[in-house]
Formats: sequence, C-alpha cells, structure tokens
Amino acid sequence: MKYDVIIVGSGFAGSVLARCFADKGKKVLIYEKREHIAGNMYEEVLENGIRVHKYGPHIFHTNQKEVLDFLKKYGEWYFYEHKVLGKINNKLVPIPFNFKSLELLYEQTKALEIETKLKEEYKDTDKVSILSLINSQDKTIKEFGEFVYENVFRNYTAKQWNIKISEIDKSVIDRVPVVLGYDDRYFNDKYQFMPKDGYTKIFENLLDSKNIEIKLSTNALEDLSIKDNKVYLKGKEFKGKVIYTGAIDELFDYKFGPLPYRSLKLVFENYDMNYYQPTSVLNYPNEEDYTRITEFKYFSNQIIDGSTTILKEYPLKYDYKDKTKVPYYAIINPSNIEKYNKYFELVKSIPNLYMCGRLAEYKYYNMDAVIFRALELFKEIEN
Repeated sequence: MKYDVIIVGSGFAGSVLARCFADKGKKVLIYEKREHIAGNMYEEVLENGIRVHKYGPHIFHTNQKEVLDFLKKYGEWYFYEHKVLGKINNKLVPIPFNFKSLELLYEQTKALEIETKLKEEYKDTDKVSILSLINSQDKTIKEFGEFVYENVFRNYTAKQWNIKISEIDKSVIDRVPVVLGYDDRYFNDKYQFMPKDGYTKIFENLLDSKNIEIKLSTNALEDLSIKDNKVYLKGKEFKGKVIYTGAIDELFDYKFGPLPYRSLKLVFENYDMNYYQPTSVLNYPNEEDYTRITEFKYFSNQIIDGSTTILKEYPLKYDYKDKTKVPYYAIINPSNIEKYNKYFELVKSIPNLYMCGRLAEYKYYNMDAVIFRALELFKEIEN
C-alpha cells in the first residue's frame, strides 16, 4: 500500500489523527512500539474478571463538547463523577481540600471560625489557591493555608517529583485549590464520563478503518530516518505527512541530551473482598512511599463479588536507557523548555513533520486536551 500519512504512536493523539485522515480517504500507516494499541490508555481484563488501566487511572472530563461528540461516535459512555479521598492525620478527607475536610481535621469551633473568615475574605469565588491563603494578611487564614500546604501538598509533591519543595515553581503551588464549600468532586468540568466497555474498545472502534494499517511491536525509528531536512521511509524519501507522538529527543537521537521525565512503578494487587477502600482513588500525601491507590471496580461498574484489584503508584526517576520504564510526566522548568525548543527548531525545518501529544510536545495534556489538539492539528494540516 502507498501511504499518504505515517503516524508514530497509537495513543489518543495518533489514533484521532489517523481516523480523521482515514475518513478523508487518506491511506494511513501507524507504527506502535508496544504490542497493543491505545498507548497509556490501554485497559486489560485480569483473571478475576476485573478490567484495569494498565498504565494508571484515566478519567474523562471536559468542557469541550466538540471532544465529547467526537468520542461518542466510537463507543458508549456513562456518567461518572470522580471523587478522591486523602489520608491526613489518619483520617480520610475529601481532596481537593474543602469544608468537609476542614471539619474532619479541626475542632468544631475552630473549623467554624476558619470557614467564616474564608467566606468573608473570598466571597466572590468558590475556590482559592493555597498560595493565596498562605499570603493572606489574616493570621487565621494564613495558618490554615500553611496547614493545608504542609499536610496535603508538601510531602506529596516531594514524593511525586523527587525535588526539594523550595525548588517547586510557585505557579505549581498556585494551581492547588481549596474548595470554599462542600463540593467534593475532583473535577468541575461540565462533562464527566467513563467508557462503558473500556478505553481499549474505544480505540478499536476508532482505528477500525480500511484506510488504516497498524504495525504493532515495531519501532518506527528502525524504518524512519531524517536527513537534510527530509524524512525517509526505509531509505526512500517520504513526501507524505508524518505525525510523531513519541519522545522528541529520541526522534533526534538525543542530539541535545535527554529530556527529563518522572516515571512510575505500578504495583497491582488482588484481594478476596468486595471492595478494598471507600472510593476509587485514595491519596497518600505523607507517610507511605506510594502516592495513591486506585480501585478499578469503581471505574468499570463491574459487579464481581469476593474479588477486587487495586493499584499502588510509586514515583520513580526516569532513565531513557531503561526501556522498562515509561516517561509519564515532563519535568517542566526553564532549562528543560529551552532544551525542548532546540529539538523543536529541528522539527520546524522539516516541512512535512508534525509533533502532537505529551511526549512530542513535552507538556502535560489531559485526555480531552490532547484529543482537541489532535483535531486542531488535523484542521491545520488539511488547510
């Protein structure tokens, strides 16, 4: 087959673009390094019948109806509002921190005093950042902000990123909210859903086209090469479109050095009980080595008596030479962005090469954001 488009990676970025091109009659070849489609969204069914997210939990939430409408074409979805608890001072409290969390951890009179002052100080908003609380001129509010910072943010962040808290950019702290009320939803987006038959099924439907060919367990960089600002496929110049969703530093053989990431050690455990914990995700910001535990039956709505599966997440340093590790989170700071931009300058010199996705663009994308990015990139390319 003569291909019009080559796509590297079959996660949401690659798969959405593949379908868009295929629906326009273009012949698409997808290279996928893993033995399965769907990238980090891949789900599998264990021997106990429970469907798990192999690379960690994924919850769909968005305010963009265009993204929801696109996904609904490829499978059924059911309403799901994600709720998270955190273990703080041996109590399970809602995360993000809200008035219920406050009342569980403070004596009643003190809790009421803090709530009253928060309502007075921030009367025109339903959320406030920890940084804003810490910088308050009111002593009570400032002390409360410091309590949340120390017990919810500080140790969790140190575990997750393995850096001193003093090195955390203030903009990151500023994104951590305290909810001024009792809304205990983790996300506030207008649309919150989970796929009825799992994410893998969504990808199977998404890639089900006569115009799409997929090569699994295949490293694209064994077939693709770049020379003199041109892309070559098995030694011959490829003049079609090439969309790359993998790590940009790997594409250019780490010319400017590897880009840093954080990885995860994922430990699945099975238990002979109906449920292990009272909610789908429990955060452990302080004493434990893991950051959270996910229980998958809450996601899938499966009724399986006497058996459940959990996942513990242990943050790890990523080593690009260790192929068993997955690059999950870009470590975004000025020096790393500067290094990424050097790689992207090389991309800009190749007219038929495009970057899309977390690894290719070295940024954190929520699921809906990467789908939207792929849809927008398709429009850019086609126009």
